[in-house]
Amino acid sequence: MLYLEDLQIGDEFKSRSYRMSKDEILKFAHAYDPQPFHVDAEQAEQHPIFRGLAASGWHTAAVVMRLWTECFPVAYGLIGADSHVRWPCPTRPDDEIRVIVTITDIQPSKRKPDRGIVRYETQALNQQDQVLFNSTTNIVVFKREFTAV
Repeated sequence: MLYLEDLQIGDEFKSRSYRMSKDEILKFAHAYDPQPFHVDAEQAEQHPIFRGLAASGWHTAAVVMRLWTECFPVAYGLIGADSHVRWPCPTRPDDEIRVIVTITDIQPSKRKPDRGIVRYETQALNQQDQVLFNSTTNIVVFKREFTAV
């Protein structure tokens, strides 16, 4: 597990690849984002932007979250303070998603000496190195000496 004192600006963490199947895209979209370009391949072909079935951006974000937890093992979990996300390209069936996390800032808390805020940038790429998702995120990270009650 990683603690605040283990991290440095410029540290990079890389995930494994995750294959996004057509069935998974359809299942997620039907449950959480039932727009035609996510749930109907024929209608998606006619869409002026997507021109084919595309995963929900929130589905891509959920996969990114999974990959974050695997490649960036912060003690006590990835406790989000805020995040700004972008989806430059759609995620397609059979895309192999992988993430690269880069630490860009570390600010120890002035009021709570057992923790700090870590900012990191994420790029989620497919097998063709297209950026499917990117974000700037701030999380709370505890120091090693923190003792849970």
